[in-house]
Amino acid sequence: MFIGLDLGTSGLKGVLMGEDQAIVAEATAPLSVSRPHDGWSEQAPADWIAAAETVLDALAARDLSGVAGIGLSGQMHGATLLDAADQVLRPCILWNDTRSAAQAAAMDADPAWREISGNIVFPGFTAPKLHWVREAEPEIFAKVAMVLLPKDYLRLWLTGDHVAEMSDAAGTSWLDTGARDWSDDLLARSGLNRDAMPRLVEGSEVSGTLRADLARRWGLSERVVVAGGGGDNAASAIGAGVVQAGQAFVSLGTSGVLFAANDGYRPDPATAVHTFCHALPGTWHQMGVILAATDALNWFARLVGEEAAALTGGLGDLRPPGRTLFLPYLGGERTPLNDAGIRGAFVGLEHATDRYAATRAVLEGVAFAIRDCRDALAATGTRIDSLLAMGGGSRSDYWLRAIATALDIPVDLPVAGDFGGAFGGAFGAARLAQMAATGGGAELAPAPKIAHSIAPETGLAAAFDEGHARYRAARDAIRGLT
Repeated sequence: MFIGLDLGTSGLKGVLMGEDQAIVAEATAPLSVSRPHDGWSEQAPADWIAAAETVLDALAARDLSGVAGIGLSGQMHGATLLDAADQVLRPCILWNDTRSAAQAAAMDADPAWREISGNIVFPGFTAPKLHWVREAEPEIFAKVAMVLLPKDYLRLWLTGDHVAEMSDAAGTSWLDTGARDWSDDLLARSGLNRDAMPRLVEGSEVSGTLRADLARRWGLSERVVVAGGGGDNAASAIGAGVVQAGQAFVSLGTSGVLFAANDGYRPDPATAVHTFCHALPGTWHQMGVILAATDALNWFARLVGEEAAALTGGLGDLRPPGRTLFLPYLGGERTPLNDAGIRGAFVGLEHATDRYAATRAVLEGVAFAIRDCRDALAATGTRIDSLLAMGGGSRSDYWLRAIATALDIPVDLPVAGDFGGAFGGAFGAARLAQMAATGGGAELAPAPKIAHSIAPETGLAAAFDEGHARYRAARDAIRGLT
């Protein structure tokens, strides 16, 4: 059997997976976020260990003597700072912490960062957090002996080793993403060197073995290996079988993610596309990120005093986009705009704009934003042949038909729970554990069973193309106004 642990922001999830990849048991433990100042977001690493203990205690209700490997997934970009004795120097600064915006902007103005890392230096990434610590907490910075990402701090507890893997390391801004190695040049610009960086492995490789005292505690063999694992989106992709060029998923959660697997390295930071290593050797992935997907629908539902499911449930057959447009930039936008200041808008409101027309406009606006992501990925040569729908928004058949038609790509809806469902990151981590323990590879990450596939509605293709053109014109027109 194999264990997958997924360290999220709001909780830690764990699954116990059989050799046939059936999930035998699952468990969760909640986590809280501390926000001591505006824009700050922190967690105590000790809370992660406590959560992992809770989850492993629950999984150990089953006999764990057959476990051969443990895989790790987790929230990316967090800065966990350790001294020479591996003691935590301060709370971890999380991915959604914005205090280092000024440092990130200054770093991004230096072309070396984009050229080597392949990405914009976003305030949420790890390196600008260290620049902030160097300026605001110099006494802390002087003691930094090791910088670990959140899941890799769990690895240190599990194995005693300082190790990171490629997909998570690519979100630090210190990785030469094409070469899959730390950049001495970029580390030097942060006042650091390789001594402060963990050893790098691939996500499907062995990173260490479980400490003997922990193995005894939960009845595991002392030969249990711990896989490299993956950042949260890469691990979810392993769980969903998105591992080869042409495969992709769209996640309609609070935010929206268009994730495409690549067999080559194709950075284009100017479009705010994330280009990271995938969790398998010799593969990369690209992500377009929109900041409001179901968040936009839920905002509109609150505005009109209705449940989101009720709004979308009565829409009927897909219609051509109407005159009313919605721009879903409620809190800025990432891909392709990289504009924290832009805000959303309804454009083209008229007497005929009723509740249903406005709901359709919201769904279409998110679909057009995802098309912008697809276009940004396509500009680098990335192709998408199949698209798997994930996240809460995928329960809306109308929304998926709009996305399929706007992108002109069939959208596949997996059988409920077949790829781990809400435990997708943990399931992907367990698959990586199986690869590390057995020497397997991508063949151990098959695509899930498909419940049904939604084809683009070719009769509406021209109307959606025209609607997207008007959407882009409206977007460009409001950028200076909002």
